[in-house]
Amino acid sequence: MTVTAIYASRVLTPQEELLDTVIIVEGGRITAIGHRDEVKIPEGATDYVASGMTVVPGFVDVHIHGAGGHDVMEANPAALDRITSTVARHGTTSMLATTVTAPVDETCKSLEGIAQYIRSHETQREGAGLAAEILGIHLEGPFISKARRGVHLPDAIARPSVEILNEFRAASDGLIRILTVAPEIPGALKVITAAVANGIVAAIGHTDADYEQTRAAIQAGARHAVHFYNAMRPFTHRDPGVIGAILTEPDVTAEIIADGIHVAGPAIQVLLGTKGFDTVLLASDGTAATGMPDGKFRLGTFEVTVKDGVCRNSEGNLAGSTLTLDRALRYVVALGVPLVDALRMATILPARRLGLAGKKGIIAIGADADLVVLTPDLRVAGVMTRGAGLA
Repeated sequence: MTVTAIYASRVLTPQEELLDTVIIVEGGRITAIGHRDEVKIPEGATDYVASGMTVVPGFVDVHIHGAGGHDVMEANPAALDRITSTVARHGTTSMLATTVTAPVDETCKSLEGIAQYIRSHETQREGAGLAAEILGIHLEGPFISKARRGVHLPDAIARPSVEILNEFRAASDGLIRILTVAPEIPGALKVITAAVANGIVAAIGHTDADYEQTRAAIQAGARHAVHFYNAMRPFTHRDPGVIGAILTEPDVTAEIIADGIHVAGPAIQVLLGTKGFDTVLLASDGTAATGMPDGKFRLGTFEVTVKDGVCRNSEGNLAGSTLTLDRALRYVVALGVPLVDALRMATILPARRLGLAGKKGIIAIGADADLVVLTPDLRVAGVMTRGAGLA
């Protein structure tokens, strides 16, 4: 069993700050953490010294479609290997493979491939190399609003249906973790209720819902908002709509694409100022173009063009992003968010949203050894995924 001793000038767990600390990793998990004078170093441990650096938990991305030239809906091991290894280099150590709206049979085929990949990696703790772990699937569609579809293909949008959801659940081997739904569409509340009953986080997104319709979805069990502000009915002072309902509901988390393109900085400050730092998550909405030079790429079943790092479809609409969570972290810190709060938005809060507190997004005894080493200017200097990497 590989044993690593990581010496760090500073550790943000992120629940607390620890100085002059050593972290012991054995078998892909954290087995000890404390001041270097207090922790017994196992014999034969490999040392990793992070002088002048800050060690933080690996980032958890609940909304990502692809990276490294590949889309998760390709759903084959080569594509998923490339995606997970690409984002790992940027500090993302856990992710939800996120689909786009497509015909039901095509979606089921992709879900089967993703599920097979996840199951084949569940028992593999060491020796897998540097790669993010796919924790499950985020179904972004097909139960969305045509009026707020963004770049999702209109012909593949389906009415919310418990029967179709059950098809998806079967194809995914029960690995759907988040389901995006537009609550104003007939049948949506039944789907939300069914999703929650089966342990799926019901998320509000791609929606033209008004305030009352959004409140009804929350009462039915919806607890998350997908790429907040984007593909949503706009807020006005007489029609607060979906945005007003989510801003004023403390039990609903909201993910934000903090790249300076999808949402203006002041709008992020309004979100954080209203909801606080405990319910806002950083998410990338990354596409196959993530980690790649400008060019043409696939997003699900259609083509997007990337110029100057911005993804757009053939109509010129924003189509996902090339964002990585290390960049998102730097962006919100530059807005004035304290580092520890920004870090929580990328680690423990998304892990908690997925019911994985204590295992992911935290540096603690018994947690998976998913670690990121940050330079003083918050650049990624080293990454460990379930005990692999950092060398």
